[in-house]
Amino acid sequence: MADPLQDLIEQVRAARADRTPLAIRAGSTKDFYGGPIVGHPLDVRGLAGISSYEPSELVVTVRAGTPLAELEAVLAEKGQCLPFEPPRFAPGGTVGGMVAAGLAGPARATVGTVRDYVLGATMLSGRAEVLSFGGQVMKNVAGYDVARALAGSMGCLGVICEVSLKVLPKPPATLTLRVELDQAAAIRRVNEWGGQPLPLNASAWWDGMLVVRLSGAEAAVKSAFARLGGELIAPETATPFWTGLRDHGDEFFVGAAKAVEAGAALWRLSVPASTPPLKLSGEQLLEWGGAQRWICTSAPASLLREVAAAVGGHAVLFRGQDKSAGSFAPLKPAVERIQRGLMRAFDPDALFNRGRLLAEDPS
Repeated sequence: MADPLQDLIEQVRAARADRTPLAIRAGSTKDFYGGPIVGHPLDVRGLAGISSYEPSELVVTVRAGTPLAELEAVLAEKGQCLPFEPPRFAPGGTVGGMVAAGLAGPARATVGTVRDYVLGATMLSGRAEVLSFGGQVMKNVAGYDVARALAGSMGCLGVICEVSLKVLPKPPATLTLRVELDQAAAIRRVNEWGGQPLPLNASAWWDGMLVVRLSGAEAAVKSAFARLGGELIAPETATPFWTGLRDHGDEFFVGAAKAVEAGAALWRLSVPASTPPLKLSGEQLLEWGGAQRWICTSAPASLLREVAAAVGGHAVLFRGQDKSAGSFAPLKPAVERIQRGLMRAFDPDALFNRGRLLAEDPS
């Protein structure tokens, strides 16, 4: 029986010898994200399966080609989850793609992001070497930062082969409420609540409505709702709402997708949570207590980035047909030198996912 890892190693060796760029492929659910896809497909779906799972230790080790839905189903059987709520924009997303993209869902502001849950990883480098970093416990410090650096790397450091992830128990109680507020009032309100000992888990504002999710011990959730007030949303309505927000299937994102097809762009702005409403044209949806702002607009990239930078944030082109200005915000020269140096250290010939994260190195 063929060894899928050995097969990948041989493909990387051949690509390095021929100087052939490789495009790491699996579920292909995030092809729209980042720079254009360049290179010969390198299919990693053969690296599938859960290597080990210790529910009592809250750790799972899983191969990168494993479908994300499969992993979450196994965790759910034990009452556990990936608390950062990784989004899936279409069926077929994999664990490796989840880590490489580094995206998180509605709960990110309160529970952390993908890299906070990566304990260790195995990676195939551009030299066709299999490297291991980190371990299966938070106390294992050796190489830990390298494993975490894979989160959000867009596959530009190497092929993620296997990862060890920290998981958490599902909260015993969850409740969703909503309050009618304009954007400025919603930003003030959710930041006031965020500074209090409340079991806030997620928030979203769009079109005059602030929606908040409370999660935690049942007594704490009930007490918080009595204190905050608002309209209680039934679980059969709340669950699809948060899932749609996570996976970009709700009304705002459906409308944005149509606008993108017509020539607009969907931007994701990361700003300080208490930043007042941004003076930008187009529909806006706010998450993460105001720290993440989705804007569907035809405004030029330069304006979006200028406005975001003026308040201490940055702007990412999430979906759009015109990527001439780059998908990700330009890095400061010192940071870019470090990032390119790290990429060259693991992939000296720039074989993997060339241009997905940074424009090709002019040097």
